[in-house]
Amino acid sequence: MKVIKFFKNVSREMKKVSWPKGKELTSYTITVITTVVFVAIFFTLVDLGITQILELF
Repeated sequence: MKVIKFFKNVSREMKKVSWPKGKELTSYTITVITTVVFVAIFFTLVDLGITQILELF
């Protein structure tokens, strides 16, 4: 039964994982959300700029 052996190995490896603590998790979450918002605003501004340039022609 390779499938059972596979899941046993997965379980064993997951116990070795160093999971982030509450403060770390909050910090990482804020970093990710800030980055996503920044990238979304950046590409929105780029899109609006390109649209304005194309409307001139």
